[in-house]
Amino acid sequence: MALRSLHDDFVTLFVDNNQPQEEEDSSSSSPPCQVISISALDVSSWDLSEILCYRRVKVQAHRTRLIQESSYFHGLLSGSFSESGRDHISVEWNLETFLNLMRCIYDCAVHVTSTSFLPLFDAALFFGVERLLSKCKSWLSLLASSKDPASVILQLSDLVQMWSFCLERDVDFVPDLCAAYLAKNLMLVKSDEYFGNVPYELLMCCIKHPHLTIDSEMHLADALLVWLDANKRLFDLSASSKDNIVNLMEQVRFSLLPLWFIAERSKSHGFSTFADHSIELVTKLTKMSSKCLVDSLRDGLPADLRVRLTEYTKKLDLSGCTQLNEAILLLSVLPETYFTNPMWRKSFKSFLSNPEDDARNQEQSSQRTLPISSFEAVEEVDISKCQRLDYKASIKCISKSFPSLRKLRAAYLLNIKVSTMLELLQNCHNLTEVDLTVDIVPIIPGQASVFYASPGLAQTPPIISLTSGSHIFDSGRVHRSLSSITRLTLEGRSDLYDTDLRSISRSCGSLCYLNIKGCALLSDACIAYVIQKCKSLHSLIVCYTSFSENSVLALCAGTSVTSSLASNLQILHMSKCEGISETLLMNLITRTKKLKSLCLRDTNVSDAVLCEFSGSSLESLDISNTTISSGVLNGVISKNHNLKSLKARGCKNLVQSETLFNCLSKGHGLKELEIGWGFTYFSLVSLRPSVSSLRAISVGLGASLGEDGLKLLPSACPLLESIVLYFQEISDSALTSIVTSLKQLEELALSYCFGDITLKSFKFSMPKLRKLRLERVTRWMSNEDLFVLTQSCPNLTELTLVGCSHLNSDSQPIISSGWPGMISLHLEESGTITENGVVSLYGCIALEDLLLRHNGSGIRKNFLLDAALKFPMLRLVSLDMCDAKEGNFDVPEEKEEVRFLSIVKISRCKSQRCSLGRELAPVHRETLVMFWNGQNFTNTLLKQRLH
Repeated sequence: MALRSLHDDFVTLFVDNNQPQEEEDSSSSSPPCQVISISALDVSSWDLSEILCYRRVKVQAHRTRLIQESSYFHGLLSGSFSESGRDHISVEWNLETFLNLMRCIYDCAVHVTSTSFLPLFDAALFFGVERLLSKCKSWLSLLASSKDPASVILQLSDLVQMWSFCLERDVDFVPDLCAAYLAKNLMLVKSDEYFGNVPYELLMCCIKHPHLTIDSEMHLADALLVWLDANKRLFDLSASSKDNIVNLMEQVRFSLLPLWFIAERSKSHGFSTFADHSIELVTKLTKMSSKCLVDSLRDGLPADLRVRLTEYTKKLDLSGCTQLNEAILLLSVLPETYFTNPMWRKSFKSFLSNPEDDARNQEQSSQRTLPISSFEAVEEVDISKCQRLDYKASIKCISKSFPSLRKLRAAYLLNIKVSTMLELLQNCHNLTEVDLTVDIVPIIPGQASVFYASPGLAQTPPIISLTSGSHIFDSGRVHRSLSSITRLTLEGRSDLYDTDLRSISRSCGSLCYLNIKGCALLSDACIAYVIQKCKSLHSLIVCYTSFSENSVLALCAGTSVTSSLASNLQILHMSKCEGISETLLMNLITRTKKLKSLCLRDTNVSDAVLCEFSGSSLESLDISNTTISSGVLNGVISKNHNLKSLKARGCKNLVQSETLFNCLSKGHGLKELEIGWGFTYFSLVSLRPSVSSLRAISVGLGASLGEDGLKLLPSACPLLESIVLYFQEISDSALTSIVTSLKQLEELALSYCFGDITLKSFKFSMPKLRKLRLERVTRWMSNEDLFVLTQSCPNLTELTLVGCSHLNSDSQPIISSGWPGMISLHLEESGTITENGVVSLYGCIALEDLLLRHNGSGIRKNFLLDAALKFPMLRLVSLDMCDAKEGNFDVPEEKEEVRFLSIVKISRCKSQRCSLGRELAPVHRETLVMFWNGQNFTNTLLKQRLH
């Protein structure tokens, strides 16, 4: 090469692409000339897409610039090397990466991405370009600390490569930032299929990182178990691998796990050794008061009892943590420095005694107040089933710690009354959604056949009456604080009175969605009042209430059809709402043209009413147990091509319905179908084009799918997750086809079906199955068969067995050991399962719903009290006097005795004899229903039997 002139300030870089030949050939074809010359003078206008078509690029660059910006070129061009005097230098590197390096050297924009980071960083390290190193570091630092939900998502595979690459090269800041990013985004990446490939060291750094952000401790434990299951890490373990697993799992704060999760995962290889310890911790905490808990703590930070909260936390999910009390919640929102003060227990217990005094203490002495931290990013909190929370301290904590809170779910909390909810709302000014769902009491005043009822069912003033004179409604300030609420769910609230709901409606003027399903004490006049007050309502759930003519008139009120509230309705669910005339229903339906979801189940709606519906936006329609005919339904479906859910089981007038199913097949695809009368194998065949995306199907009385129809289901509906069959012909071959082909099946129910099925149908593995209901279809089932079922369906959480006459008391340990995470268990007329009591069922510690009827008269009279202690999450119990060992059951007089039980149903039968004097099967006589409405027990004796 010729030596450069002393006055020449340029050097030519000959850059050859080191991209493998096979990758290069797969790209766009190179032009005839394989070399292109470009100048750094035009760097801002380089067309990379054109330049990258060449295999060699000659870049004319400023020598001084290269020396200043790159340590590699500094040493090469200004040192004593022979190349330092030359004006041509050869470089072999990835063309795109090197050209971006040059752009950075000349201070042009370079876009760092998940896939380009590593090539750019590698080039920056090799060529010593500090400017590009800094740009890469800034990009990764921003990703690791960003709170913007729209920020770039780093691919997990790229993250692992970055971490490994820089760890090998002792670049400390990159592995640290990778761990920080993983910690902040664990909720996002734990479901990534690459998650199992994350190195142990990186995962451990992530878990120990102070920015570890998860919705709940359960999600962390679940993520670790997923990681352990990947690549069969739990098999053929070396001693070091076993230590690693123990170290990982010991990072979980077991005392903060939901009881059902511990029970369900107790058989998992990675969790089994920790299950007993976890259950012991949770059970111990459940029995401790907040003050006793504080007294039991040692000096220092109580890390194992602190819920993980960071500046990035957006959602806090504590649902199902029965052990959670206000002390644990408060310990979690105090700064770590607070626990360095030896007097912290005294101030902490003082706050727990009277949290309302904290504001006054703050004015008197800064040392006496509790320094509750604020987590600005938290927008959603779920404390459902956390029955032991004291609402006064919890409200104070939530309102102060989460000022940006928008969604609150506090379902199945019997100690939170309407007054509590309103007190909470006035302290959380940004709330838009509130869910206070509880179990619906199976009694609708005026529709049930009642022998007698205690005063709780009457419309009486609540113990805490919230009227316009109440302090909560004394000022406009509170009105403003509640005006942000747009979505309110009060489902099942039997403590909700007219005065309460009227007060709420006056304060929540922006209410768009209201769910009062099962609120039995509300009057039609009150519901009408709320409709008139809340002008923005577009969604109304009023099933099993007194919603009637006054409410319909309120919906239809307006100077014209389009000015009425009904004209803006998107959701209207009114199951079991009676007493509405056909004329009023027609007036209502005529106006609801924007409806997306309509539920008329168990109503008196007629063809004349439904044919007046002219809307075209329906996505969900429920007309179950009505007299609607196929012709009228066909007319509705033909105008609503986006229909995703159709429920029409129990509609006897759908017998001639082939045209209906032909019409359904022209839609955009059903997700859910409940059907009965008129549904046949040929109906399913005609529906095939529209059911390929079906997720749930329920086939009831009047349908006749037959064996061919059942065998067609897996191929016609390959995505099915739920199958419910009533009164259908079934066989082993059809059932085998279903359970072996539908790998995503989560629910299977066979009720009163006929045909021959054996254990053969249940020997196949169904790991995804969560709900199984077998009613009068497996009379042959023995304890051995039940054990096989525990092996083939290991993850069941809900089980119903009816008519399994060969089962006995030995079935109990099979159930409790096979399905320790069982949440709902219904056993009826199944041999002698309870002949010797129910002690062996106590292994199902997470039970929430238990039904035991006609399984043997061995249940002790104190069972309700005992079960409440053994099953900390138990809410629903159904028993029969026939099974009482001593002829009856002790009925609790105080709520504290049965802790969290909300509804107890006890049936009584009477014996009967035939004309020959032989004793026949007992028949139902009456049902005693006891329910807790947040204030007291209400007892009702009904003539009918309740399930």
